[in-house]
Amino acid sequence: MNTEIRQLLEGVKEGSVSVEDALVKIKTQPFEDIGYAKVDLHRKLRQGAAEVIYGASKTVEQMQGIIETMKKNGQETILVTRLSAEAAAQLEASCGLKYYADARVGIVGDMPAPSGIGKIVVATGGTSDIPVAEEAALTAEVLGNDVVRLYDVGVAGLHRLLSHIEDIAGASVIIAIAGMEGALASVIGGLADCPVIAVPTSVGYGASFNGLSALLSMLNSCASGVSVVNIDNGFGAGYLANMINHMEVKA
Repeated sequence: MNTEIRQLLEGVKEGSVSVEDALVKIKTQPFEDIGYAKVDLHRKLRQGAAEVIYGASKTVEQMQGIIETMKKNGQETILVTRLSAEAAAQLEASCGLKYYADARVGIVGDMPAPSGIGKIVVATGGTSDIPVAEEAALTAEVLGNDVVRLYDVGVAGLHRLLSHIEDIAGASVIIAIAGMEGALASVIGGLADCPVIAVPTSVGYGASFNGLSALLSMLNSCASGVSVVNIDNGFGAGYLANMINHMEVKA
């Protein structure tokens, strides 16, 4: 996952990067303290993906300061999650942010070219699950992945999912997002030969308990290879899928 460090070291080896420049890059202060936040500047070096801004409960001024610090230190694409439309409108004007209302996600900068080993499939049980799915899909795209969206392919009409069997078979990782009884993850887990990340959503009637029913169903999946993130956690699923899709053989 440490692609940036690998590229830096390969540059030194090939002679395109001097030892001095590499040392400066590595020695740069790992975070910048701006009073209300300590912005992690080395996260991409350590983990392969830069820091993401969680927008809920932050003021517009705080987010502006964090974004400016990231941009000043060379972060080209910045992801802001759980962002309100009101805050997004102000950040659009001041920071050039693009807002995706369904996902409550804001992105500063251009999407990177896909660099993963394969494709990430994001599938939903119903149309009502799309906001969580878009949070997952946009997170994966910001982190450099090719994403295929399969929306409204739930078990109430299984033929809809089976019509996309080639996409399922060709995926390197699949994110299965569903509310109600959460059965989609088990069905996909029984068809796919890749890891499946299940995301329960708070979509459903009273006895679904705001996603708890789907969460428990997914945790009790009889399909091997299914892991589960928290209710409505599209970001967590997209991030984990990115890590899987960028895995390298370690010597």
